[in-house]
Amino acid sequence: GEGSAKRSSLLLCSFRSGANADRGGDKNVLLGGFVIFATFVTLCNASCSFIPNERFPGDSTRECTDLKGNKHPINSKWKTDNCERCTCYKTEIICCTLIATPVGYDKKKCQRIFKKEDCKYIVVEKKNPKKTCPIDQWIL
Repeated sequence: GEGSAKRSSLLLCSFRSGANADRGGDKNVLLGGFVIFATFVTLCNASCSFIPNERFPGDSTRECTDLKGNKHPINSKWKTDNCERCTCYKTEIICCTLIATPVGYDKKKCQRIFKKEDCKYIVVEKKNPKKTCPIDQWIL
């Protein structure tokens, strides 16, 4: 494009609480380099965006320009206002969400509230917002 960076995305990840995971005798299998922790079982890749780092012939620039026009050194990392962790590489910027969205909770009794300052959701009772609700599944 004409000065505008294009952004492509890779989709979602889901986590399930170890308490509800299969309790059979089968061993956990590691897929795609993910490590399975006792608390969570990873089911897929995190939601990430890829922004090409446009280069021109003879360009020896050692930085990336993000979608807001800010420049970042190669191999640097930063957090965006949209709760993403970005990394600048020679050929692209990769930004992955930091937000895990709770989906496995009692939706009749509880509600989720997004805390932008922490880039996270909390789930609380509708009738008593000071009391948190158990969550057994997340999407990243």
